[in-house]
Amino acid sequence: MASETNDGLLYGVYRDRVGEPTTRDEVRGYWVFLTGLVLGTLGVVLFLPSSSAVGTSGLTLRELSIFVAAVGLAMLVAGPVIRLPLQPWANYAAYLGQAVCFVAAAWFVVVFPADWSVQTGSQPVIVLYAVGLGIITLVGVIAPLIAGVTREDLAASESRNAELEAELAEVEGERDRLAAELEEARDETAASESESADLQTTLDALHESRARFELYEDAGGKWRWRLRHRNGNVVADGGQGYTRKHNAQKGMASVRRNALGATTLLFEREAEIPDEDAEFEPVEELESQGTIEVYEDSAGEYRWRLRHDNGNVLGDGGEGYASRSNARRAVDRVQSYVGPADYLWFDPAGFEVYRDEADEWRWRLVHRNGEILADGGEGYTRRNDANRAVDRVRERVDDLEFEVYEDNAGEYRWRLLSGNGEILADSGEGYSARDEAEAAVDRVREYAPEADALDIGRAAFEIYEDAGGEHRWRLRHRNGNILMDSGEGYSDRSGARDGIESVKRNAPAAEIED
Repeated sequence: MASETNDGLLYGVYRDRVGEPTTRDEVRGYWVFLTGLVLGTLGVVLFLPSSSAVGTSGLTLRELSIFVAAVGLAMLVAGPVIRLPLQPWANYAAYLGQAVCFVAAAWFVVVFPADWSVQTGSQPVIVLYAVGLGIITLVGVIAPLIAGVTREDLAASESRNAELEAELAEVEGERDRLAAELEEARDETAASESESADLQTTLDALHESRARFELYEDAGGKWRWRLRHRNGNVVADGGQGYTRKHNAQKGMASVRRNALGATTLLFEREAEIPDEDAEFEPVEELESQGTIEVYEDSAGEYRWRLRHDNGNVLGDGGEGYASRSNARRAVDRVQSYVGPADYLWFDPAGFEVYRDEADEWRWRLVHRNGEILADGGEGYTRRNDANRAVDRVRERVDDLEFEVYEDNAGEYRWRLLSGNGEILADSGEGYSARDEAEAAVDRVREYAPEADALDIGRAAFEIYEDAGGEHRWRLRHRNGNILMDSGEGYSDRSGARDGIESVKRNAPAAEIED
């Protein structure tokens, strides 16, 4: 059968004016038929004046009219045959018949008028032209019967085309799915790289001890140890003396080995403290009493929430995600962050020390309503440098100079200067009026000295009071993004703290349900 169509001028005109072609021969047959119709009509029009012409010029016009009409007739017959959905050899035969007719018409030009009889014409020319028309006619009549395309063939072809279209749609769908999976894999790779950086930060922080163990013999001849910070404060000691240095070293090694993963047990009264020789079993990890639900909301976004077995919602993600996989990745991050995350009491403000996207350590003073009251302005290469900057601001804020100024954008800002002119802190944002900037300075003077400070490793909980006077919590990543929030308010801070502890117990091992 004929092959598919190609682009071109004739195909373009046919497609625009006639219809969408299915084969090349459909277009070719149309133009052959149309050309034959024009030539045949032109031959008849030229023949009419030639019948009354006198002399050689009349015979020449008649000769031309017969030649054009003969060629047009052959093309007029061949055009519809070529358009049929026949085998290639049948179309070639139609073209051959046209060629034979053209040769006969050219032969007529040679023999006319001298060897052309008015009564009988020229028998060889007529026979040759008839053979050409016969070839075209036989192809048009016989070929469809013995070698053409049957209805069953057409139906099978249409069925095969439908199958190919379905397969093509399936391939395109698979391509889109693979593209989506590739995008998700890229996101997961980026998340893994970020989590690896978080882990490395945590490991680095564990090795950034600013204290040392000291082993010594006391005045009574017993060996003791103590853990002393670089500022001179004794962080911990062995409490008892050892008769041998080796035993003191073993006690010190035991602290090194067990302190990092030790849990905390809070006793409200001294009388409840057990005896020193009383043994206890280490706290075992309890089975989670919560379930993390991933669901699609009414806006078509995917969200998640942590629900206790008693039906209470302990916390949720706070924001929606475009795909379920993104919501699942957010859950994975929270489950890895929530267990070791510490929490900061905003009463009414607190310092946060965090690592920014440029891998530098920074600090900021945050009010319980979420407003950032001050920030360090610059980044530090080490965490303890940022901590020392917080200590300087907290201890010297009443003695240092605040400068309120107008920036290039016409907004008012403030900065805190040290004695040598170094900028220790700034407002971070601009204010529309000078008195607003001065009021912000007063808030910093009021809140900074008593504000708690928290080192944000990978994430930390924040307890704050909302506009309605209720206490809430949120889990904030070190880059500032809020990963999770309480969803509901508590009447007092202890309720918010209990909510955090419930999340820390139940979220890490909670099963995930879609």
